[in-house]
Amino acid sequence: MSVGAGGPLLAVDALSVSIGGTRILNRVSLEVSSGEILGLVGASGAGKSLTALGVVRLLPPHAAMTGSVYLRGNDLAAMSEAQLRGVRGCDIGIVFQEPMTALNPLMCIGDQVAETVRLHRPVRTAEARAMARQALDSAALRGAEGALERYPHELSGGQRQRVAIAMAIVLSPPLLIADEPTTALDAVTQAEVLSLLRELARARHMALILVSHDLAVISQVTDRIAVMHGGEIVEQLATADLHQARHPYTKALLAAATLGPKRVARGAEAEGFAAPDAAAPRIFGTAVLEARSIVREYPRRRRSLLRRAPPLRAVDEVSLSVHSGETVGLVGESGSGKSSLLRTMLALERPQAGEVRLLGEAFSSAAGATLRRLRRSIQVVLQDPYGTFDPLWRVERLIAEPFFSLDAPPGAAERRSKVAAALEQVGLAAADAERYPREFSGGQRQRIAIARALITNPAVIAFDEAVSGLDVLVRAQILELLAELAQRLKLAYLFVSHDLNVVRSIADRVYVMYRGRIVEEGPTATVFGSPQHAYTKSLIAATPQFGLDGLRHEPAGAA
Repeated sequence: MSVGAGGPLLAVDALSVSIGGTRILNRVSLEVSSGEILGLVGASGAGKSLTALGVVRLLPPHAAMTGSVYLRGNDLAAMSEAQLRGVRGCDIGIVFQEPMTALNPLMCIGDQVAETVRLHRPVRTAEARAMARQALDSAALRGAEGALERYPHELSGGQRQRVAIAMAIVLSPPLLIADEPTTALDAVTQAEVLSLLRELARARHMALILVSHDLAVISQVTDRIAVMHGGEIVEQLATADLHQARHPYTKALLAAATLGPKRVARGAEAEGFAAPDAAAPRIFGTAVLEARSIVREYPRRRRSLLRRAPPLRAVDEVSLSVHSGETVGLVGESGSGKSSLLRTMLALERPQAGEVRLLGEAFSSAAGATLRRLRRSIQVVLQDPYGTFDPLWRVERLIAEPFFSLDAPPGAAERRSKVAAALEQVGLAAADAERYPREFSGGQRQRIAIARALITNPAVIAFDEAVSGLDVLVRAQILELLAELAQRLKLAYLFVSHDLNVVRSIADRVYVMYRGRIVEEGPTATVFGSPQHAYTKSLIAATPQFGLDGLRHEPAGAA
């Protein structure tokens, strides 16, 4: 295959990748033209990221690659490593999912963006810094001048992602590859970053490959979509024609993005994001977890030797309750105070004012034996289960870990029996207790984390962005599991998330948090159906929607 002038900017022809004798990618072929945005979508393990890395030959060690990758008629697959170093960054920019892994924590932002320039062009330091400043401005990083001297840890997640974008576009490459660039971002920041990428592609006539597991996200900005499954591209079609998809896997992704998980706990017959009927509210038990006028402040860096900065009030007079058998959602953008409130409600931090009550007892001020006893009634499931697991422990030891904080932990035989029962509750096999965390997929590891949370028979479980890193199909399965467990075990959930679609699909009531305060609360159907506060309206407007009546989509070439 030869691609010359007038053809596509990038043409991938029969790209295959094998690792350890196992074929991971199987004859992947795709094209993208200048100014076009191509979406590469599929579940985790479909081969999306490996395809993106294969284009620039950043494959894992011992990977064997066949096929051709043409950029402006030049076959990248035939280039030497020295030649490829000249292409990466200069002709192809790359934005990864987690910007902190791409940023040097010891270098200020200006130096990191300027370094990309100096690696490819013989320019003076002042010129490289000027180009870095211009790139940061193009990436819409507010206060770009001041940001040059700041470090990655001083920026928010959205700001760090803008820095990563600036590094990728500073040399005006004709092709930009963005691999899951918005997965960890809240709805407002995600919408801003997607809009930025679309505008950059339009203004610079730059080709963009946007990799994502979420059709609702990818449909917002793309012109065409290539669907991957099992290391192959199973379907390609225009984004506007997604409703005409023919492949069963594409239809499954479409259904997951459009309809969401079954509301098992609601006893619903149909699938959908619709919350319980506001006219017939469900009846719940007594409050099992309460926050009463919570204030949580953090000290700030001194302005000078004699001037102390006022503390940062992350949580400002917040009251919240979760009742027996109820699922409560807590939503808000990054920095709204959700995590600070959650840490306080878990008694990991003490509030400056107010109190947290668990099962009617003071929890935030408890200590010693009382605190240990109360902790058994509340558990937490975090976003990244692998980060909370000791990789040297087998699953049985991981799930049984909460037992060892009890005054009288069960014996070995009883412990194994309880672990086996917990695994079966979350859809895993009792035999999985003998395996290690690395042997499981992301969705399976989250099931293990849920089993660990269930092991002490808690009254309430808090979920902190527990499904945000999962693809839409696995996410739907986990949400179905949680709904079924809530119904069967009469559990109460506090579901903290920046993903409004997730909260809308599972929560009975929702609290909206903004700048440390609760600005709106009520039944999910009411809050999402007729929001009253301007911030709630902005969150809902920024959330990708993939409705039954078609896509909310603006193609990259639109005026």
